[in-house]
Amino acid sequence: MVLVDGGPALIDGPVDLVTADGEVLHCDRFRVALCLCRRSSIYPLCDTSHRRRQRGARTDEAR
Repeated sequence: MVLVDGGPALIDGPVDLVTADGEVLHCDRFRVALCLCRRSSIYPLCDTSHRRRQRGARTDEAR
């Protein structure tokens, strides 16, 4: 497994994932991206929603 900074967890597939409600998701790809931010519309799989984050206010001041 590889954890991507600010992104998903990448695991080698194929893999069967069991969700909290007991549903089994069969992923037959060679690499599967698991959502860690919970923004994905296809959670627990990543849909790159983590890329659409809002920019924070700037804290540096011009002097």
